[in-house]
Amino acid sequence: MSETGTESSHGERTVPPVPGSTDMDTAVAAIRSGPRGAEIGAVFDLTAIAELESAPARRFRGADRHLTEALFDQLRHSGASAAADMLERAAGASAERTPAEMAALGERLFKRSWYDRLRPELWRLVQEHIAAGHTVVLTGTAAEYQLRPAATALGIPHVLGTRFAVAADRLTGQIEGEVLYGPEKAAAVSEFAATHGIDLGRSHIYSGSATDLPLLSRAGKPTPIAPDPVLAAAAAEYGWAVPPVGPRTTPRPADFLRTLLGLGALLGGALFGILRKSYTRDRRAMADALMRYGAGWPLRLCGIRLRVTGAEHARSPRPAVFLFNHQSQFDVLIVPTVLGAGVTGVGKKELIRHPIFGPLMRFVGVTFIDRSNTDRAKASLAPVVDTLRAGLSIAIAPEGTRSYTAQPGGFKKGAFHIAAQAGVPVIPVVIRNAADIGRRDSMIARPGIVDVAILPPIDISAWDPSGMDDLVAKVRQQYLETLRDWPA
Repeated sequence: MSETGTESSHGERTVPPVPGSTDMDTAVAAIRSGPRGAEIGAVFDLTAIAELESAPARRFRGADRHLTEALFDQLRHSGASAAADMLERAAGASAERTPAEMAALGERLFKRSWYDRLRPELWRLVQEHIAAGHTVVLTGTAAEYQLRPAATALGIPHVLGTRFAVAADRLTGQIEGEVLYGPEKAAAVSEFAATHGIDLGRSHIYSGSATDLPLLSRAGKPTPIAPDPVLAAAAAEYGWAVPPVGPRTTPRPADFLRTLLGLGALLGGALFGILRKSYTRDRRAMADALMRYGAGWPLRLCGIRLRVTGAEHARSPRPAVFLFNHQSQFDVLIVPTVLGAGVTGVGKKELIRHPIFGPLMRFVGVTFIDRSNTDRAKASLAPVVDTLRAGLSIAIAPEGTRSYTAQPGGFKKGAFHIAAQAGVPVIPVVIRNAADIGRRDSMIARPGIVDVAILPPIDISAWDPSGMDDLVAKVRQQYLETLRDWPA
């Protein structure tokens, strides 16, 4: 497909639709109105969920660097005929390692190298299939060690990839069975479907590679995603609908310049806020002004606009524990801008030593916690209860760290215990598409619109601590449902 197109509201380039295309909302509606149940499959190939072909080559460090490079290069050619040969070479390089070591290596490779190549539109489709009770599978020519971390991040329960042979808890350096490429992958999916009672004739299969035509032809609902030229031609011939997805582009020079100006605006805005309220000699008033201008100015300068639903819940009741899902470095600017005055936060202890953010966060009363030690983390959160009782609200990310996809990570219970002890409600703040303006580990800002939904407060004062796990799961489910079906 051509990479020319128009600029989206999120700063990405959108790909023009091909003949027979359909928008993502129509694809979602088709899943919702279609048959439900585990006998319906939803098979996502790696070439559909991630744009890896355009990922730049990388060089790694450490004892496993040659194997890691081989696995990453194989992922970058996941839809090419060379992928199978590259995987066999990677299998040979893995000899004598344990399955646990390979699983850990696959996790590191995903988190350091290619999580940001995942297509957010596909997460949405995955969630629709899960909500419909379908059997959802991630497949690919790649080894299961490579696929599993992405499947976990997307919430996909089943993985079907090439297997490395194991003997006496050590990899032998050989492939077990066939490399799942072309007809072999189609046969493996058919076998999986037969074993799990899946009717492929009524199921969905997603791929971006023409090598998966044997697989797509077995599905009742074949859906090419960002198809290569051969698959695009086949889609046009067969009338297959092709939902358009945005490419995962690298930052442009203008983004770097805009970010540098935004950093200057952050520092200038923070100083301006303090000076503007210095006549009051009220530290809280100065802290609120610091956050207002120190967060608002860089967002405007970087071309980041916020579209807020449920803003009334940010103002009342107060104080409260505001819970926000954490995807981007820029959440620290988004959250205070949305919530306004009278809110402080919780941050990791390492930020105390940051030359810029450390002093600013100390000034606004952020509580720092040691995430490396559970007991110390709980102890450091104790003063937050006093902060809430004194009338100041708290914003905290219950995941404890930034997630790798739009899927919120597991929620920790600390924020809920704090709210219960202080006798204040928790208020969910759901952030959508923050990764479009700044991906998880990127400090480079892109222009765009970030949607924020502030949900009604949840009174947890009457909850029994023994039932806290159920409460936390229920609240997290609200985030999943809101992200899946965004409020008008």
